[in-house]
Amino acid sequence: MLFRQLFDAETSTYTYLLADEASRAAALIDPVLEQVERDLKLVEELGLKLVLVLETHVHADHVTGAGALREKTGATVAASARGAPCVNRQVAHGDVVRLGNLEVKVLETPGHTDDSLSFLCEGRLFTGDALLVRATGRTDFQNGDAGQLYDAITSRLFTLPEDTVVYPGHDYAGHALSTIGEEKRHNPRLAGKTRESFISFMESRQLPPPKKLDVAVPANRACGRTEPRSQA
Repeated sequence: MLFRQLFDAETSTYTYLLADEASRAAALIDPVLEQVERDLKLVEELGLKLVLVLETHVHADHVTGAGALREKTGATVAASARGAPCVNRQVAHGDVVRLGNLEVKVLETPGHTDDSLSFLCEGRLFTGDALLVRATGRTDFQNGDAGQLYDAITSRLFTLPEDTVVYPGHDYAGHALSTIGEEKRHNPRLAGKTRESFISFMESRQLPPPKKLDVAVPANRACGRTEPRSQA
């Protein structure tokens, strides 16, 4: 598998490029609208064909590049049935999305939002905003639920092999990746914590809303379109 980790500094968002080296079929996970040209240039430089865009959830902190990439390349956009209605393919827990000879397994990991997904491919786990390095996503908007997030992480992610590499959707502290074993032992919100204590901690947090919330959520439900199409 060919793999690249890309970063948007303004929103601290990671985008991931996966490709099957034999077929040159490529996928982008959680692309950012302002970085579409960067991502397409990399795809071209590596001799790949973008066929798939995977969204971990409807984002509140950045506008997705999914729609723009679909328009430019014809790629299929896949996400949860509980998320954006504009996607081409709705996926659910246990589904497998093929990328050439690669298989990407879908894990439902709700709690940050009700549509949150994680994607597992050849020992790499892309967790979106559910599990971050030494942290978790917040649960105070978009039908978030702290108990649901605790259950998803502990029963679906922490049961994976400990050497599974965790690639988060964001980083705010200089961490590019982790492992399931590390997070089980060292994530301060989860290691040795009960479900009740996790819920209590998450409900006690007083956080300002994401800066782009009012723009990003409606745009992302339209796959990144911030203005309506003209009716010519």
